Amino acid sequence: MNTIKLYGLRVSYYTGKMEGYLRYKGIDYDFVPMNYGIFDLIEEKTGAAQMPAIELTDGRFMADTTPMIAWFEEHHPEQSVYPKDPVMNVIAHLLEDYFDEWLWRPAMHYRWSYPQSRMHLSRRIVDEFMTDVKTPKFIMRAVIRRRQRGRFVKDDGVRPETWDHVESIYLNTLERLQRVFANRPYLLGDKPSIADFGLFASMFRHFAQDPTASDLMRLHASGVFEWQARLWNECADGEADWVNEIPDDLSPILTDIGEAYLPYLNDNARAWQQGLEHFDHQTQGVQYRHVPVSQYRVWCLEELQRKARAVSGPEQARLQQVLSAQGCWEPLFELDDPGSRYDGASVPFKATKVHYDNRR
Repeated sequence: MNTIKLYGLRVSYYTGKMEGYLRYKGIDYDFVPMNYGIFDLIEEKTGAAQMPAIELTDGRFMADTTPMIAWFEEHHPEQSVYPKDPVMNVIAHLLEDYFDEWLWRPAMHYRWSYPQSRMHLSRRIVDEFMTDVKTPKFIMRAVIRRRQRGRFVKDDGVRPETWDHVESIYLNTLERLQRVFANRPYLLGDKPSIADFGLFASMFRHFAQDPTASDLMRLHASGVFEWQARLWNECADGEADWVNEIPDDLSPILTDIGEAYLPYLNDNARAWQQGLEHFDHQTQGVQYRHVPVSQYRVWCLEELQRKARAVSGPEQARLQQVLSAQGCWEPLFELDDPGSRYDGASVPFKATKVHYDNRR
């Protein structure tokens, strides 16, 4: 085997993120559509049933996009997607994690709560993923719709009392991004960073393609629609660069991170420490009840802390000043030790736990 294999689906949130990265870096890959048999193989090889997964030319399997990208950055350091400036590098990873995880709920909501979208996606998933299942397709489509809407929408806290807030996450993000991309082609400058690929996960395969969410993007944020197409078509060339300070137009997004996302990570970590499977969480005046605890997101918090603590000397003071001004420093370090017990040293080759949603 001379080319790596990328296993995933053309409708998958994180498969799109990984494809976008590989295309940008010019790393050749063969796309292999996922099915149940491959899913079982990936769980056997990595310890978790996750999408996408990569099989390297030496036969090793990897899963989880953020650690996979870190591995490729180490082995293909040319045209890195990590900013050289240590402060901006932390900001880029903070943005990536926020977009990766916090946009998941509205992405699944818009896909499975609206009839037109869930009918369309249930058909696509059955046609792409269930090629090795003999059950009649109309039955499989109905099962998919019921499962996805139940597990990834209702069971993730989307209820009548939270509906408007979930949608506001997407709509406010579109509004903020529209301003950003009016000023420059990518989040942190003239070329993509890891932050862009975190955003790409939801924006490309969900929001820009699913019927209901896509209509909203085209009508209200054409610059975002243009950005996701531009990133899909981008190739690293070394001519462009990133900014060295946080542009003012990113402040509203960073405020969202400090006000909503980091407090959520802290509540999730506390619930994990208490051995709970679900927890209640209040954000921006809205109460979410009985949302699932995610060990992986405890590790996300640990990783953000680790990256911030790794900045040394005068740059550490600069980082603290920048994040404090955005309301992010205090919630980032609210917990001294989140205690994920996640074996980060083994990723992306081996996962110690199956993530609660099996979707990465």
